[in-house]
Amino acid sequence: MNEIWEITNSLASRLDSHFDRADEQRWTVQALKLQEEAGEVAEAVIGALGANPHKGFSHDWDDVRKEVCDVALTALVMLARMGGDPRRFFEEHARGVAARSDAGV
Repeated sequence: MNEIWEITNSLASRLDSHFDRADEQRWTVQALKLQEEAGEVAEAVIGALGANPHKGFSHDWDDVRKEVCDVALTALVMLARMGGDPRRFFEEHARGVAARSDAGV
C-alpha cells in the first residue's frame, strides 16, 4: 500500500508544479478530471456491452477495469492535492464506511 501512496503523492506534486493556481482552482480542475475519468468508465461499459450501434463492441471488461483504476487513482491524487495527510484521512474514512456497513446502515 505504501507504493500506491508514493505514486499518488508523486503525481500530485508533479501536477501542482505545473499548475500554479490557488488551491480551490487546482482542486476544481482535479474534480473535473475525476468526472472525465468516470465518463470514460461509462464509455468502456457501453463498448463492452456493444450498446453503441455506431461502434459495436469497442471495449472489453479489462478496458473497464483499467478505466476504474484511472478513476480510483485520480480520486486519490485529488485527495493528496488537497493537503493534510491524505492516507490517514482515506483510511479513517474507509474504516467509518466499513463500520456503517457492518452496522447495517
